[in-house]
Amino acid sequence: MKWTKETPPVGQSEHELELSDYQRAMRNRILAAPVVPAPDPWRPVFEYEYGVPVGGLLGIGFATDPDTGHDLVMVVSHDGHGLFDAATGEKIARDRDPDAEDDNRDADPAEWCPGLGPVAGSRVRVAGLFGGGLHTGSGDGWKLEVVAPAWPNERVLLSLDGGLPHSGPHGERWWHIFHSDYSELRAAGFSPSGQTFAVATSSDLSLWTRSAGD
Repeated sequence: MKWTKETPPVGQSEHELELSDYQRAMRNRILAAPVVPAPDPWRPVFEYEYGVPVGGLLGIGFATDPDTGHDLVMVVSHDGHGLFDAATGEKIARDRDPDAEDDNRDADPAEWCPGLGPVAGSRVRVAGLFGGGLHTGSGDGWKLEVVAPAWPNERVLLSLDGGLPHSGPHGERWWHIFHSDYSELRAAGFSPSGQTFAVATSSDLSLWTRSAGD
């Protein structure tokens, strides 16, 4: 029997032909939105466009400094573990050769790691290549979403409108703040306090923070 099904154009999957007009319009709206800075009260912690380089990044997790109350970010990479102060961007602890085993653990070792520095002796939940997840909301209306309208390049959207479909104008209640078109996205989400959010790729860590009460 002769195969007569039309082959989709290069770069277009068969599944795209199944999108409804509504879905296609939403996808096109996201594709058309340029990357913009996060709005007030959020500010980037690092001065570089793509945050701070972390080669071979596998995952990240949040903790709280018991002395300052600052959010801390644990970074797990092929080169070991690092701990950043999320308010200042300072790397405050580093372990290049972390212990691979802990007989007392009660969680999947792919989704947690031992604390460093001010949180030594505790466990930090990690989200990234091997699973896990971060908070998608701040607790006071802000929301983060990871979308892939042109897979495999993922985009991170910050919003105050409740999330998709983001029917309002881009830049007013929703913002396309990050486009992972150069490295694989590992994780994106808020700290438990809601005062910090992070985007981690296989090569970089980006952080945004705000003052308490904002």
